[in-house]
Amino acid sequence: MATQFTDHEHDIVQPPAADFDMQKVLDALAGLEPKPIETLTPAQARLQPSPADAVRVVLRERGIAHAVEAGVTIQETTYPGADGPQKARIYQPSGISGSKPIVLYFRGGGWVIASLDIYEATPVSLAKRLNAVVISVDYRMGPEHKFPAAHDDAIRAYRWVLDHAMSWGGDLNRVAVAGESAGGNLAASVSIAARDQRLLMPMHQLLVYPVASTNTNSPSYHDCAHAKPLNAAMMGWFVKNATNGNSDLSDPRLNLIAANLHGLPPTTIVSAEIDPLRSDSELLTAALTAAGVPVEHRLYRGATHEFFGMAAVVGKAREAQEFSVQRLTAAFANP
Repeated sequence: MATQFTDHEHDIVQPPAADFDMQKVLDALAGLEPKPIETLTPAQARLQPSPADAVRVVLRERGIAHAVEAGVTIQETTYPGADGPQKARIYQPSGISGSKPIVLYFRGGGWVIASLDIYEATPVSLAKRLNAVVISVDYRMGPEHKFPAAHDDAIRAYRWVLDHAMSWGGDLNRVAVAGESAGGNLAASVSIAARDQRLLMPMHQLLVYPVASTNTNSPSYHDCAHAKPLNAAMMGWFVKNATNGNSDLSDPRLNLIAANLHGLPPTTIVSAEIDPLRSDSELLTAALTAAGVPVEHRLYRGATHEFFGMAAVVGKAREAQEFSVQRLTAAFANP
């Protein structure tokens, strides 16, 4: 039975302390004066400063101009979603000949906010460091398009990638899925759908602080109830706007730890200490292990939700990306 999302307004526990460079980003974000997401309409929330904006502030303070990392080309396109075209971006390493691995990447945003722009750092880094074709896709969001709209688009995106991978110089023997936060949930759901629909199975899945459970009574929902940039009240707001009600929370596409996880590909899970979703990663690691799926989970202490794409300014983000690249490189080396 799924647990109803509840607010944690009366919790007074302080979250763990952030590393110095992580705190610099949090301070920069506070300086942009974002309003609490949970107090806004979705339209208002989509206009708020993001952690990616805070990273740009820190870079400017260091005298570093923000620019797309050299060595990666970007192609804007669309894919046929479940209810019409959706935006997609294809990131290609420059000057690399021969067939390349393929990574389908799903951005975060709680199925309600954010964009391909906000989550650009991760696909750019993966494309360059893996010498892979990385496809970042948009999907329908709530409350305009509630669950399972994003999940329906996600599996359509995967089918589209399989159909077009070779035209991008991709190798169908080396296909992985990846995602952050809500996107991590979508990536795992795509693997499950690929198994059930008898599609080519991804050879690996990289899940970065994924939404994996609908249990809000976990340790991390308690000790990170008031964390930044993601807190428990925001998660409740996301779920309220993305779903049709509590009945959706028992769906295994949202409550992954209750899903049939047998036969899924080897998995890498990255989590942050200062994150209401930290326990989700622990629970999913245990559920995958119980289902016989090879999984390696690494927790980064002193880091917050959203840290993974901050490698330009946060040391733990560089470590997490290096770990993830090593895991994916090893997977691609043994197709």
